[in-house]
Amino acid sequence: MSSDATAIELVQVDQSIFDAAGKVLAVHLSYSSRAAQRGRIPAFPSYFMKASSSLAASGDTVERPAGTELLAFEGEIALVIGTDARRVAVEDAWSHVGSVTASNDLGVYDMKYADKGSNIRSKSGDGYTPMGPVLLPAAALNPDALRIRTWVNGEIAQDASTAELIFSFAQIVADLSQQMTLKAGDVILTGTPAGSSVIVPGDVVEIQVDDEAAGLSTGRLSTTVIEGTADFATFGNQPKITDADRIDAFGTASAAGIELPITGKAALTEEVKAKLLSVATATISGALRKRGLNNVSVDGLQATKGMKKVIGTARTLRYVPNREDLFKSHGGGYNAQKRVIDDIGPGEILVMEARGEKGSGTLGDILAMRTQVRGAEAIITDGGVRDLDAVAALDIPTFHNGAHPAVLGRKHVPWDTDVAVGCGGTTIVPGDIVIADADGILVIPPHLAAEIADEVVESERQDTFVFKNVANGAEIKGLFPMNAGWKAKYNQWVADGEPDF
Repeated sequence: MSSDATAIELVQVDQSIFDAAGKVLAVHLSYSSRAAQRGRIPAFPSYFMKASSSLAASGDTVERPAGTELLAFEGEIALVIGTDARRVAVEDAWSHVGSVTASNDLGVYDMKYADKGSNIRSKSGDGYTPMGPVLLPAAALNPDALRIRTWVNGEIAQDASTAELIFSFAQIVADLSQQMTLKAGDVILTGTPAGSSVIVPGDVVEIQVDDEAAGLSTGRLSTTVIEGTADFATFGNQPKITDADRIDAFGTASAAGIELPITGKAALTEEVKAKLLSVATATISGALRKRGLNNVSVDGLQATKGMKKVIGTARTLRYVPNREDLFKSHGGGYNAQKRVIDDIGPGEILVMEARGEKGSGTLGDILAMRTQVRGAEAIITDGGVRDLDAVAALDIPTFHNGAHPAVLGRKHVPWDTDVAVGCGGTTIVPGDIVIADADGILVIPPHLAAEIADEVVESERQDTFVFKNVANGAEIKGLFPMNAGWKAKYNQWVADGEPDF
């Protein structure tokens, strides 16, 4: 501990802290690693409330209610308001935080359904918000460089820095103060990073927050889980869980022991990708049509890179028609368009729904360059493109509906990301496989990718055999499609290693 840290008098969390907490507010999603698990990046913070009676001290026990399975821990950093805050600016908000400590935002997912998102019963049980053991003075801390760790039975489960926060602590405080007065003593739980999971009776959860540069630590907040004995009364909601609840509680489907359908990147293995890229989209279209999928092409678009073939999994962005008040609230600043472009990565294709509207650009050269730098495979929009010459000069292929000089806001509001969109006359779901070449753009449902890849390679080989024979003067009759005689010749050709004619 530094000499400056030794001069700071640290306060223990005790009953007086709990008595002063008029309200306990909690952020749903604030760490990027947790948002990645949930599959969505919120544009702004959202909140729920916990009962102040859920506050507990380090060393206390917490009960997993009888008849429930999914009690989960969430290691969090708790802010304790020091001075009242009402409509404060972001730049002033941190000065209203008096102290910081470790907390555990416990919840029982078996009751999550009962209150339609408010989390009242799932999160407000007695002992469900332990805090402590030490309060750190906020003025002595760097809120952007705090470390939070969680241990379960001595094994590390969470280890993260506030550097990955989507929303700063100051933004959270300022945002909450816009509609309510944050009173001295109020507690704000600031969200949890990835690693939260289910705990069972007998487990010991420990959480610690450190400002390592300042040499300050909360010490370990310890909570032991015990089994409840009182059943839920029949006059209220009973425990109930779904697979979605299990996945949320454990953090991932694999941790919950749930096998999900193969989707997105998991379906597009290197082997599958190589097979699909080896054939024309026209061949793939035939395989899709055999499975009853006729409306899987993105139609009417132009390509900046001509015949260059691309393949990847879809990331989606939806625009809604411009309405001035909505553009004011959703169009400026770090909007949905910029967020998805900053988050896109290798192996992904940005697909934009612009309703076929050609009357403004849906992106220009700067955002196209950012998409390229992020490693995306392509951009597809059924709207216009600004700075088309500059966009076309980039390495990243862009499929578009024509050039237009006007900015986005003339016709569009960037609304949401990673949702099902309609582009070029078909529906594209996040994670769908998209492949494009000179013949057009196709969407392949991920669960069909492997079988279609095998089928189209064989189909393409047969087409090659037929084409070469036709080029050598063979008539179509009996060859296309192949009769038994031609089929025997084809099998021999394959067995011989597909020699040149």
